[in-house]
Amino acid sequence: MAYNVKIDEGIIKPKFNQSEYTYPKKIAMKKEIKKKYFSLKRIFDVIMSLLLLYFTFPIIVIFSILIVLETFGSPLYKQVRVGKMGKLITIYKLRSMHVNAENDGAKWASKNDPRITKIGRFIRKTRIDELPQLVNVLKGEMSFIGPRPERPEFVELFSTSIKNFEERCLVTPGLTGLAQVKGGYDLTPQEKLEFDLRYIKKGSIIMEVSIILKTITIIFTGSGSR
Repeated sequence: MAYNVKIDEGIIKPKFNQSEYTYPKKIAMKKEIKKKYFSLKRIFDVIMSLLLLYFTFPIIVIFSILIVLETFGSPLYKQVRVGKMGKLITIYKLRSMHVNAENDGAKWASKNDPRITKIGRFIRKTRIDELPQLVNVLKGEMSFIGPRPERPEFVELFSTSIKNFEERCLVTPGLTGLAQVKGGYDLTPQEKLEFDLRYIKKGSIIMEVSIILKTITIIFTGSGSR
């Protein structure tokens, strides 16, 4: 099925029905990417997620209170994303947008998105909004490094308009990735895919360490991107 795909003022068009999704079949036709160092990576993920959950819990609590004071809404929100090999996962984040920010439907986030709150802008720059996803890492649904998991409607949208977009689902999604340290919000979906595919095809322990170090720099300089 062909679609005339566009992003009109951030709003995703057309709106897809789940029964029309074609990306699961595309992913099923491809093989999961496995590399020798992935077992070591999983050990790292478990140990670091436990340590970070312990040490960052006070930060999560503090910003949860600030979010409630600013917006009078729940500080946490959950959302369905597409994980490895198309499996749907539920991720958790500190809410960075106003309450009911997507009443009109799913929208592709932009760099200066008006839906983002003052606290939200800060926690996005410093990646604090991603801290609850350490639970996803601990569960094995995500890793520290990998392509960011997208919402099903976005995967469907871009898999119908960008060649090989579904290949980013062949590895475990991550809290941060090559695309995020190379530009984030300043990148188009096509450009993000190019970085994701480079990571998938050429990923190594050295690249993983490099991404972690660059992410740490982003966190402490406040130059965060998506």
